[in-house]
Amino acid sequence: MGLSRQLVVIADDFGIGPDTDRGILELAAAGLVTGTTLLVNSPHAPAAVTAWNRAGRPLDLGWHPNLTLDQPILPAARVPSLVRSDGTFWPLGAFMRRSLLGRMNPAEVAAELAAQHRRFVELAGAPPRLVNSHQHASLFRPMLRVLFDFLAARPERPFVRRVREPWRLLARVPGARVKRVVLNALGRRQARDLDRAGFPGCDWLAGVTDPPFVTDARFHARWLEHTPGRAVELMCHPGYHDLTLVGRDAVADDEYVHRRVSELVLFRRPELPDLIRAAGFALTRPSELCATRPASRAA
Repeated sequence: MGLSRQLVVIADDFGIGPDTDRGILELAAAGLVTGTTLLVNSPHAPAAVTAWNRAGRPLDLGWHPNLTLDQPILPAARVPSLVRSDGTFWPLGAFMRRSLLGRMNPAEVAAELAAQHRRFVELAGAPPRLVNSHQHASLFRPMLRVLFDFLAARPERPFVRRVREPWRLLARVPGARVKRVVLNALGRRQARDLDRAGFPGCDWLAGVTDPPFVTDARFHARWLEHTPGRAVELMCHPGYHDLTLVGRDAVADDEYVHRRVSELVLFRRPELPDLIRAAGFALTRPSELCATRPASRAA
């Protein structure tokens, strides 16, 4: 089969912890991951960018706008509706409840996202080539509209994740089906706005799942075999066992810590390059896709 399709492989959460970052950079050096997104408010973000530079920038570096982990870039007193009493962001569950109840101030969201973008430019030396939000928080108001308006007002058009998959994949690919239904419904609305505004992106997103399913040796094969489209993004969260995540990204040394190790193991399976080629894909950096295919065209 000819390589007529483009596969963009994005590792989220760069900068969340040193052992996570090490795993991402090793996969990039092996040519298996083509982009990653940086949590600029993480205490480990500066070291992550230094490691990326020292490695020769083996993958595109993007921004991971974040309102659900660690402390904001701005002083907590400037964004009181976004933080708990200890000055850290509300975790995802509380973030979603506060979103539904209208308890987050859009002006504070806008100020924090602008500060995070400035921090990215300070660290990386240039605007981000790609953007996707931590824990898909940009699918919820007020971050949904605030982030879109912020990106639309800027001169550059980064690659932006489309959180959507064909509905039939829910039957063909197991794992996290309830979560995927919710994200798909919300993501399709956001994707239409991104398409109309001319942001580059892929037709479909593959890889959304829960920790138990990334121990399945057929995980990548199912997504690659069944996901249609000329351009597909495969999201992932690989990494080594990283104790800096405990108490931040995980409540203990639990399945969310071990999931990253499981994904790293899956990416290192020797048959993965053959699976990618057999599905007709060529691995592509987001910046390369932006140059050849300005916007997503999924239905």
